[in-house]
Amino acid sequence: MIHVIAFITCHPGQRDAVLAAMRENVPLVHAEDGCIEYQPVVDAPGLPFAAPAGPDTVVVVEKWRDAAALAAHAAAPHMKAYGAKTKALVADRRIHVFSPA
Repeated sequence: MIHVIAFITCHPGQRDAVLAAMRENVPLVHAEDGCIEYQPVVDAPGLPFAAPAGPDTVVVVEKWRDAAALAAHAAAPHMKAYGAKTKALVADRRIHVFSPA
């Protein structure tokens, strides 16, 4: 299994627009062969011990069957369309990929 934690930092005030585009795309990602989990998340309020990602950041928590499924996801037409749609809204994108320890 492959685990992905993607940090998407939006330009100030653009997080809601990016989240809307992500939510439209989620059913297409869930239908991909090898997708186990794909969920955009934001900071949970009221937890003083947590390190915040920030008000302009969306974190996507993903699990994929294997590296081939993740590679196919990255090349999927709906992901390319999502990238084009949100390119001007996103300031930075950091993708962390892990395997079980």
